[in-house]
Amino acid sequence: MSRPLIISDCDEVILYMITPFKAWLEESQGITFNLTGGNFGEALRWQESGELLQPDEIWTKLGGFFDTEMDRQLPIAGAVEALNELSEQADLVVLTNLVDSRREKRAEQLAAHGLNARVYTNQGPKGPALQKILEEYAPSRAFFIDDLPQHHHSVMETAPDVVRLHFCGEPMVAGSIDCAHKAGHADARIDVWSEALPWLKNRLEEYAA
Repeated sequence: MSRPLIISDCDEVILYMITPFKAWLEESQGITFNLTGGNFGEALRWQESGELLQPDEIWTKLGGFFDTEMDRQLPIAGAVEALNELSEQADLVVLTNLVDSRREKRAEQLAAHGLNARVYTNQGPKGPALQKILEEYAPSRAFFIDDLPQHHHSVMETAPDVVRLHFCGEPMVAGSIDCAHKAGHADARIDVWSEALPWLKNRLEEYAA
C-alpha cells in the first residue's frame, strides 16, 4: 500500500532565505534591502545612489546568492525536526523553485542540516511540477507546504485533492504576503512549526483512520 506524501518548499519553510540574502547584499554588494510593504521588486536599492535595482539586476543578485552564499541559510526553528518526525509516517520530497543545475547543491545543503530528502527543482507555478510528482509516487494522500500564495492557487487548480498548508517562517515576509487560506486556496495558514507539526500529524491520522 502506498504511503502519504509530503511535498515541501524549502526557502522560508525549511531554511531562512530573505534574512541571509539581506545580510549579504548589505555587507558586500552595496545594496540596501527593505521589504516594507512586501514588494520584492521595490526592496533593493543601490546604497550609493538610492536607485532601485532593475528586475534583471535583482535576478542576477538572487543567482549570485544561490551560487555562492547558500551556506548562510540556517533552518527555521523546528523545521528539520518536524519534517523528520513526519517522514516516519509519510514520504517526503522538496519542491523548490531553483534552476535545475542547483538541485544537487540544495539536496546537499538540506542533508548538511540533517534533512535527507529527494529534491525536485522547478521554475514558475508549482502545480504542474507537483502533478508529475504525484504521478511518480501515487501516494495514498498528498500534502503541500509552501510560503507563496500563488503556488497554493496553482496546486489547487492542478491537484485539488492535495492538502495545502500555507507556511511562511520568515517574520520579515509573513505579515505582508497574501494569505492563501483566506483566499480559499489553502486548507490552513500556520507560520511556526510547533503548531504546523501537530496540524499535519492530525491530518495524516485522519486519513489513515
